[in-house]
Amino acid sequence: MPHANTLKHSLSTTQPSVGCWLTLASPAVTELIAHCGFDWLVIDVEHGPGSIQDIAAQLRAIDAANANGARTAAAVRVTANDPSQVKRVMDCGAQTIVFPNIDNATQAQAAVASMRFAHGATHGVRGIAGMVRAGRYGLDPSYIQSANSQACAIIQIESAAGVENVDAIAQVEGVDCLFIGTADLSASLGLLGQPEHDLVKAAIDKVLEAGRAHAKVVGIFATSVEQACHYCEQGVTFIALHSDTGWLAKGATSAIEAFSSTLRQGR
Repeated sequence: MPHANTLKHSLSTTQPSVGCWLTLASPAVTELIAHCGFDWLVIDVEHGPGSIQDIAAQLRAIDAANANGARTAAAVRVTANDPSQVKRVMDCGAQTIVFPNIDNATQAQAAVASMRFAHGATHGVRGIAGMVRAGRYGLDPSYIQSANSQACAIIQIESAAGVENVDAIAQVEGVDCLFIGTADLSASLGLLGQPEHDLVKAAIDKVLEAGRAHAKVVGIFATSVEQACHYCEQGVTFIALHSDTGWLAKGATSAIEAFSSTLRQGR
């Protein structure tokens, strides 16, 4: 596993990147999607059924795809802002963590600290273990020294409180990306199931303003190519283009509908 975090590096550029959410906890599906051309993939264990063993297997699947010509980076969305969970996920080899439901700067600071070893002026709380997959099971002594610099924190803004405090969150050192969760955000605003409501759009604009003011990348989840392009036009540069389940369901239902329509026309 290379030390350099290509996803973190890509966030320092102005070029849009596109990824996909992985919710099935399947190494085979993960490897397949990794070959499809996405810049990055998020292994989702907040809402997905994956265990720590599943996370390790999916990270291996992405590495296997990259060894065979793919060029996709890996991230893991944890279930909560929990340092004990972050430690285990990073020991498995993840360098980029997506933190759900961050409401204020204090929580953002805790998220960043959970990804880092204590070293010099770095206020990290991550426990140190060299005999883990991330450090090639102890065969890579340089891992401990390089891990902090490659850690990438993607902070989800998905509540009214998070939007209210987004300017302070964006100023936290070590926060690499502000990722807008429109589904939970709309619910938090009393607009469950209405992510296109004007109040939600205004909240998105506020996050984008904070990103511009503090040179932080803003990300979002798009359910279609059209929606993804619209977000790009607004200034979002880190876009999740649906999910493994979404593409599987869309492909299957589209095929069945097309087949059924052909049969009806032939009768």
